[in-house]
Amino acid sequence: MITPAQIRAARAMLDITIDRLCHESGVPALLILQIESGDVHEATPQHYSAVRATLERMGVLFLQAGDGGTGGGEGLRLATRFSDDGMRPEELTAANDD
Repeated sequence: MITPAQIRAARAMLDITIDRLCHESGVPALLILQIESGDVHEATPQHYSAVRATLERMGVLFLQAGDGGTGGGEGLRLATRFSDDGMRPEELTAANDD
């Protein structure tokens, strides 16, 4: 399961508000606030799943303790995003001249 700190960090990395996460995930904003503060009395596994799926869809990868063989704790990173910035200068040749 993801931790409150991971959710807060994911929102910060993506620069999104609780309101936007609420809108995208369907989880009430107050409940997201409670989850992030560790007050999870009303949160169900479905709420956590919806928040996680939404943040993953937006580009965050959640790491569990020990992922990557480094022995570290839970964390996250941004997913690699496809970027079509065109060709690099060293790839330009007469053969691909349009």
